[in-house]
Amino acid sequence: MSEELKRLYEVAHLYYEQNQTQHEIAETLDVNRATISRMLKRIRELGIVKFQIDYDRFQSIDVAVQLKEQFGLKHVILVPEKSGQREETLQRMGEACATYVESMVTDEDVIGFSWGTALATVVEALTPKEEYSNIQCVPLIGGPDGKLESRFHANTLAYDASRKWRGRSKLIDVPAILPNAAIKQALTQSTHAQEVVELWGRMNIALFGIGSAQLNQESNWLAFYGQTFTEEMNDLQIVGDICSNFYNQNGELMTTSLSDRTVHIEHQQLAKVPLKIGVAYGSEKVDAIRVAAEHQLLDVIVTTDRTAQQLLQGE
Repeated sequence: MSEELKRLYEVAHLYYEQNQTQHEIAETLDVNRATISRMLKRIRELGIVKFQIDYDRFQSIDVAVQLKEQFGLKHVILVPEKSGQREETLQRMGEACATYVESMVTDEDVIGFSWGTALATVVEALTPKEEYSNIQCVPLIGGPDGKLESRFHANTLAYDASRKWRGRSKLIDVPAILPNAAIKQALTQSTHAQEVVELWGRMNIALFGIGSAQLNQESNWLAFYGQTFTEEMNDLQIVGDICSNFYNQNGELMTTSLSDRTVHIEHQQLAKVPLKIGVAYGSEKVDAIRVAAEHQLLDVIVTTDRTAQQLLQGE
């Protein structure tokens, strides 16, 4: 065994078995903390440690493996879904996603957050044992102009996550949907807006929900987009969206009346992010999730056992 590999095993033992912090390990080995952070990332890449989330001894490995292979995903995280227990299901999904994210982050990451109920449960479940002062958290879309509960805002989620990691955040100080394209162009040329765009370009982890056309009468959806957009969605046969990038059944991005006046990360830039994590479940979202997975709009899916079965069965 090489000296490098021996050192990686030593760090893995200290961090995962002895529960030492990166700072403590750095002092023990007389190296800087950034080196330990990089070594932990290398440890995960080499499979020296393996992570498995177990709820009530549940994890249908076969289903997860089939889903991963069918759609070419990097990872699949499943939690049990019980009828009539939406809050509990969302909480479990949030905890599962938070555990996965905490196992993947390093001190140099730029992490993006969209908006919504599912994403809020993820951030609320974050309990990092390390401080990552160099982490940058950034929203992937502007705000909903005061019509949506603040705990679901992308700005809120990015800020709360950065506080938990003791990192930094850069927020978007304008609504997601502006009155017209000219106003959007003027606002997005500001120094602050360009700093957000620059962070999007360096982002290596993106967390987002997956919208569904079948839920366009749901209260949070209406608070964000409004009633008038529903008819247009139906006319264009939109099946879903990620960060307000709308797509049809064939995975084709659709130009809508919102396209040139929405402040959000564009699909082309989001596609370049190395780790794209989608959090969504429910029969109404199956089509939207399936199309997103088929067209490589996400790398990791956090969902439920029931939704996973529907995805495999093509229901």
